Amino acid sequence: MLGKARVAPLKQTTIPRLELTAAVLAVKVDRMLKRELCIQLNSSCFWTDSQTVLRYISNDTKRFHTFVANRVAAIREATNVFQWRYISSKSNPADEASRGLSADSFMSCKRWINGPDFLRRPEQEWPEPFEPQPVCSEDPEVKRDILINAIDIQPHDATTKFVHYFSSWAKLKISVAWLLKLKDILLSMSTKRKELMAMGPSVDASIAPRRIEEEMRKNRAAICKQVLTVKDISKAEVAIVCYSQHASFKEEIKDLQRGASVVKNTSDIYRLDPVLHQGLLRVGGRLSRSVLPEEQKHPLILSKDQHVSKLILRDLHQQLGHAGRNHMLSALRERYWITCANSACRKILSECVVCRRHRGQPAEQKMADMPQERVCPEFPPFTNVGVDYFGPIEVKRGRVMVKRYGVIFTCMASRAIHLEVAHSLTTDSCINAIRRFVCRRGPVRQMRSDNGTNFIGAERELREALAAIDHTKIHQALLLKEIDWIFNTPAASHHGGVWERLIRMVKRVLLSVLHQQTLDDESFQTILCEVEAILNDRPITKVSDDVNDLEALTPNHILLLKGNPTVAPGAFQESDVYLRKRWRQVQYLSDLFWKRWTKEYLPLLQERQKWSRPRRSFAVDDIVVVVDRSAPRGSWILGRVTNTYPDKHVLVRAVQLKTQTGQLERPISKIFLLQEAN
Repeated sequence: MLGKARVAPLKQTTIPRLELTAAVLAVKVDRMLKRELCIQLNSSCFWTDSQTVLRYISNDTKRFHTFVANRVAAIREATNVFQWRYISSKSNPADEASRGLSADSFMSCKRWINGPDFLRRPEQEWPEPFEPQPVCSEDPEVKRDILINAIDIQPHDATTKFVHYFSSWAKLKISVAWLLKLKDILLSMSTKRKELMAMGPSVDASIAPRRIEEEMRKNRAAICKQVLTVKDISKAEVAIVCYSQHASFKEEIKDLQRGASVVKNTSDIYRLDPVLHQGLLRVGGRLSRSVLPEEQKHPLILSKDQHVSKLILRDLHQQLGHAGRNHMLSALRERYWITCANSACRKILSECVVCRRHRGQPAEQKMADMPQERVCPEFPPFTNVGVDYFGPIEVKRGRVMVKRYGVIFTCMASRAIHLEVAHSLTTDSCINAIRRFVCRRGPVRQMRSDNGTNFIGAERELREALAAIDHTKIHQALLLKEIDWIFNTPAASHHGGVWERLIRMVKRVLLSVLHQQTLDDESFQTILCEVEAILNDRPITKVSDDVNDLEALTPNHILLLKGNPTVAPGAFQESDVYLRKRWRQVQYLSDLFWKRWTKEYLPLLQERQKWSRPRRSFAVDDIVVVVDRSAPRGSWILGRVTNTYPDKHVLVRAVQLKTQTGQLERPISKIFLLQEAN
């Protein structure tokens, strides 16, 4: 036998909650007994004298508040509903613990030790199972049902659907003109038939029907030859405007028809002092005494939310040769006055495909976070490297001039550079340059470069030759040395800005040194070493005018102290400088460089100098224009986005395109949006 009871909390709690807590305690005791006893037990049976608890446990329709919901969930997770049965309070031995007994009464009480008498009888003689009633909606533990009504208003008016069907103002006017003309034709034919039938009694009854049909056939033949006139188009335009005004300014028209001189001051057109002229709402305004034409003094009023207004603005935009907003507004107000026309014109301009094609700017996106290899100081210099080519530079070999190319390797963290000479743009020459670099600067873990033909500032000859380099062969050669080669997105020169900026500095120093002089191979190699030394001595932190400040940090602070490119084997202190162990002096100075690098250089990379706001990311099936600065804008090709490459912030920075010539991969800075996917 095992009994367990708990003291009720000081905080006032309802009886059903206490009963439910006791039920959870019973479940925990049952779980503990099954876990501790090494006996195969049958299904447990739980007894409670609370009908409310039984209703809570058997409930499947109502939702409870958190206290009851959590405890009912714990009970339902460990037991089944049919395991719970009802026992009257008189037979419940748990009351001995909850209500308390004196010592004498407890010694004489057999119910606590033996339990109810019916437990010794067969299960068929136990009390009948209690069928709990559904939980009442008024129970304080039941969550109240919240009803939310949503009304979806769709235009069921046939005229509205007809107007929205058209995307051209001219086609809408022509269609409405034909409908009005058809209406007039049907009315005239009905009148003609009535006139012929009225003349019927004066003619023989057998001849009258044939004569009427013959006359109607002639009338139809004459009608079928009719064409639209300018007057028909004008009538159609008036009918369309009248319908649109009644849809948007119904209350204002009613007020003016009742004889009111002004509309309510809550109306959107209150400041226009509208007037009703021949059933049409026009601007009253203050220019009635001007010499302008009547239509321009009192233009027709339309709402910018109307589909008709969009059609008029779009048609006007095309007629003006895709002019700007002010030109559109000037021409619009010669006949129409559209509310909030300024914003409506901006929207039309932003949606115009032709304007996007001829005036669109390359896409932008919020500047990405710095890659890990640029902000982590735990690796030695030149562990993560960016590589690029520059040149060609002509040198003299014997009596002939040959071309040589420079290969720049830059450390992604310390911004140090290493220059090598490539005798050609072949794959083997590239591999040899990389191997010389690795032998002199130590092992490289990761190498980044542009992808083929996107070398900014390089000559045409360089771009064409680099496209022929076998990147696969280079990659396989580097795998043997455990170097991971990463290629940037094609045409994404700004992805390699960390080395493109250094190439510009190298060229500037070379130009100042060479002065149009002719060099041989040995001199060219020497000059590259000089340039390398100059650029590695450039400051990468701010230079202070205060003589008491430390000197600016330069890449040479770490390069000239680098002996073996391995991680420092221990912690080093300032006192190590005065020891005879030179290697500890070198390691201390190296640690000093990285501490200054972390405190002085790294915070300079924190701010975003541009591209500070996130923009709309490109989506699959967007129609875009591929930017090609070497060709006229009119010849730029169209493409459809087939795949996107988002970063960890779900901002797309590169896309895959399908064009008429094949598949392309481009950064978003080399495309601009022409038409959204939806």
